[in-house]
Amino acid sequence: MSPLPKIARPLLRDEAYDRIRHAIIDGSLAPGAPLRDAELAGELGLSRAPVRQALLRLAEDGLVESKPQSYTRVARFAPDDVRDAVRLVRTLHEFAVREALPRLAPPDVAEMRAANERFATAVDAGDVTGAIAADDDLHDVPVRACGNRAVAATLDRYTPLLRRLEHARFGSLPAHRSVRRHAELIEAIAAGDAATAVRVTSTIWTDLETLLETP
Repeated sequence: MSPLPKIARPLLRDEAYDRIRHAIIDGSLAPGAPLRDAELAGELGLSRAPVRQALLRLAEDGLVESKPQSYTRVARFAPDDVRDAVRLVRTLHEFAVREALPRLAPPDVAEMRAANERFATAVDAGDVTGAIAADDDLHDVPVRACGNRAVAATLDRYTPLLRRLEHARFGSLPAHRSVRRHAELIEAIAAGDAATAVRVTSTIWTDLETLLETP
């Protein structure tokens, strides 16, 4: 069975980009796997042009590597690149929490609590896709509330490098500890404690660096 379900309607490069990126992040397209635009276009039900455009964009994101007239393939893990991404993502989330905190209202806090409950349920079930989706939902609340489009766009570009690592090494992820960290973050936000919220945010993303040491 193909890891890339057909697109039901004629969408453009953004849809191709999202589908291929997701398959790379969750490991359906493994590191080093060749990427042939004609084959991908056939699997997705698209012409080759939007697929080529999507692959160029994924190469800019560090998820695809290519050499003209030689190969295009899923990029292998590059620990230094992932480490750089972790540190950038951590700094941006710290900024987002700091800026968003005065704007976060009880419904936002409730949304974060619900996301952490989904995260905990997914972790207990070993559902890596569900856990990562819930984690994204939780952290997206302050990112959205801070209202900085540059922050949101940069996170959208670099967070997939981290999510790909989490999918590959979920068994080593300190996920149950993350449930507690999330709860601490939510309580700090509810209390209006910016210093604690930023500190906990930093710890949450710093924990991901430990995955780089896992074989």
